[in-house]
Amino acid sequence: MSEEEEAPAPAPAPVVEDVEMSVLDALKEVIQKAMIHGGLKKGLHECAQALDRRSARLCCLAKDCDHEEYKKLIRGLCTEGEVHVVMVESGKELGAWCGLAKLEEDGSVKKAVRTSCAVITDFGEETRALSVLLDYLQNQADGAEV
Repeated sequence: MSEEEEAPAPAPAPVVEDVEMSVLDALKEVIQKAMIHGGLKKGLHECAQALDRRSARLCCLAKDCDHEEYKKLIRGLCTEGEVHVVMVESGKELGAWCGLAKLEEDGSVKKAVRTSCAVITDFGEETRALSVLLDYLQNQADGAEV
């Protein structure tokens, strides 16, 4: 074997940084995984049905929802079914995460439809984002009990 035909040295393994994931980033990823697996319900009608059937695992509610009765109904159903509620700043942001948006060619949101509520009935696959979100919810529940 000549020097030119020697086997190339194995490439070093890529360094994976364990970056701290924020709760909102984790929520966004969990919502997208749930949407892929068919476990995402959007809007008052679908969310109320899922909460009433006790099939909901997590509820996202927009803080900028104008209708107080709407928020009261969703919170009441969540309390009755012992479902965690995560408050999101904007309904447009929640709508974009749920796939209710038109995207530019580069992937940025061009136009998003506002949704005030989204419910996850099936998380889909186990991901790091799901574990981060569930840890956060568990810490919130522990803090409320103390």
